Amino acid sequence: VQLQASGGGLAQTGGSLRVSCAASGRTFSRYTMGWFRQAPGKEREFVAAISWSDRGTIYADSVKGRFTISRDNAKNTVYLQMNSLKPEDTAVYYCAAASYFGRSSQAYDYWGQGTQVTVSS
Repeated sequence: VQLQASGGGLAQTGGSLRVSCAASGRTFSRYTMGWFRQAPGKEREFVAAISWSDRGTIYADSVKGRFTISRDNAKNTVYLQMNSLKPEDTAVYYCAAASYFGRSSQAYDYWGQGTQVTVSS
C-alpha cells in the first residue's frame, strides 16, 4: 500500500483544516487507517483510527470531540477533519495502514510521507 497525505497548512487557533490520505496498491478497504502526528522534539503520537468496515473509530483524548476521522473506500481515501484547532496541534501528520485495529504505531505496516499542520496563536 502506498499512501500520500495532503491538505496540511496554516490555520489560526479555533480554525479548521482537513487532511487527506490517498492510498494505492493493495485493497485499501481491508485495512484499518490511522493518523499519527509528530511535533518538533516530541515522539510520534496516535491521533485517530478507523476500522476497515467504517464501523469503529478511536481517538486520542487530546483530540476527542474536535477531530473526526472518516474514509471513502470507493475513493481509497481517508480524511481527518480537524476543528477547534489549538497551537498544540501543530505537527507533521502521518497517515498509516494496519491489518489490526488499534493505537499502537507498531501495528501499522504502511506509512505516508506526512503533511505539516501549523496552528498560530
